[in-house]
Amino acid sequence: MLVFLSSYFIKKKYMKKILSIILFVFINTSLLSQNVDFIEYDLDNGLHVILHQDKSVPLAVTSVMYHVGSKDDSPERTGFAHFFEHLLFEGSENIDRGQFMKIVESNGGSLNAYTSNDETYYFEFFPSNKLELGLWLESERMLHPVIDEIGVETQNEVVKEEKRLSYDNRPYGQLLPQITSSLFKKHPYRWLPIGSMDHLDAATLEEFIAYNKKFYVPNNAVLVVAGNFEIEDVKKKIEGYFGPIPRGEDVPRINIKEDPINAEIRKDFYDPNIQLPMGLVCYRIPSFKDRDSYVLDMISSILSGGKSSRLYKKMVDTKKVSVEVQAVNLSFEDYGAYIILSLPIGDNTLQTLYDNIDEEIEKLKTELISDREYEKLLNEFENNFINTNSSISGIANSLASYYLLHDNVNLINERLDIYKSITKQEIRDVANKYLNKDSRAIIDYLPESSK
Repeated sequence: MLVFLSSYFIKKKYMKKILSIILFVFINTSLLSQNVDFIEYDLDNGLHVILHQDKSVPLAVTSVMYHVGSKDDSPERTGFAHFFEHLLFEGSENIDRGQFMKIVESNGGSLNAYTSNDETYYFEFFPSNKLELGLWLESERMLHPVIDEIGVETQNEVVKEEKRLSYDNRPYGQLLPQITSSLFKKHPYRWLPIGSMDHLDAATLEEFIAYNKKFYVPNNAVLVVAGNFEIEDVKKKIEGYFGPIPRGEDVPRINIKEDPINAEIRKDFYDPNIQLPMGLVCYRIPSFKDRDSYVLDMISSILSGGKSSRLYKKMVDTKKVSVEVQAVNLSFEDYGAYIILSLPIGDNTLQTLYDNIDEEIEKLKTELISDREYEKLLNEFENNFINTNSSISGIANSLASYYLLHDNVNLINERLDIYKSITKQEIRDVANKYLNKDSRAIIDYLPESSK
C-alpha cells in the first residue's frame, strides 16, 4: 500500500493489520482448519451481543461497534462522528478525565478505536482475568459519558492537529478528498471522516450532547467479546453492565442515490506538499454487500497484487514508466470507489500512465484470465481469509462489522466460499460493467510548482 493512502486506510479497511500486531494478539492455529464459532443474542434494550470463545489464548477482547460514521454527519456539521471517537475517551461519571487509557494500561491492557464512513469501533485487550474491566469501561462509555466544554475544547485541538499532520501538511494528503468529491455529488461519502474544522468550531455543546443521545445507544451497536472466558459467566456480566442502559430512539438511515456518471470527469489538483505528480483513475462502484465488490477485489489483485501482477510487471518492471502503481477497491456500505493510481518515472507523462492502465483494463474486458492466474488468485484469497481469522483481534472486528454492516455474522465463515465461486467469466463481465471510460474520473494530482 502506498504511504499516502495509509493515513486514511488505517482507520478502516487496514485497521485489522494494525490490530494483528498488538502485543496481546496470539495466533489461533485451530482456525486454519475449521469455522469460527460464535453465539449471538439481543438484550432487551436492543444491544446485539456476539460471543466467540477461545480457551487457547490467555486474553480477551471487548469491542463495541456503533452504526454511525461520517455519512451520518450533517453537511453543516461534518466531522462529528470522528470527533466523538476522540471525545468519548475523555471520561465518564465514574472515570476521571484522562484516566481511561491509564486504567487500561495499568491493568495490562491495550486499547484503540477508529471511525470510518459507516461505523465507529472501540476495543480493549486484557488478560482474560481482566475481561470484566473491559465490559465496565465500554458500558461507561455508552451509559453516561461526560460531555462538557473542557472535553470538547481539548479534543477540538487534538483533531485539528490530526488534520494538519494527516491531510493539510502531508504529501498527497488531499488525495482522498479529491477522489470522493469527484465521484460523489449528493451522498455524504463526498467528505471524509475528519470533516471540517469550521463545522466543529461552530458546534454548540448542546449539539454534541444531542448527537450522543441519538447515536450512542444500545440499539445502534453491537458488543463483541472474544477470547478466553466462560460463556454463562460473561453473559451474566454483560446483562449486569449493559442491561440497565436505556434503549434509544430508532436511528434513521440515510438513503441518498447518486446520479450515474455518463461522461468522463477530468480534474487537476495542485498539492504544495509534493514534488512528483500522480495519476488517478477512479470509478464509482457498488456497496461491499454487492457480489460485484468481491469480484472487484479479485480484479485489484490481478492488476496490482504484488510484483507479478499485470500493472506492476508492465509499468514498473518492463516499460519502466512508473515508480509505483496500485489498484484499490475502497468499498463502503452504500457505494464504493475503485481507484488506480500511479507515479511516473522521469519524463513520462500522466497520459502515458493512463494509456498503459487502459490497455490492461481492456485485456480484462476482452480476454479471460489464464488458468494459472486464476489458481494463483484463489490461493491468495484463501491465505488472506486464513490470516484474517487467525487472531482474536481480527475475529472480533469481523464479527462486529459482518453483523452491523453486512447483516450476516456468518459471513466470517462464508466469505472465502464467495471468492471461490467467482468465475473467470464473471471477472471479465464485472470489468466491462464498471471499468469504463465514460463513467470515471481522471485526476491529475500535481505539484503546486507545476502551475
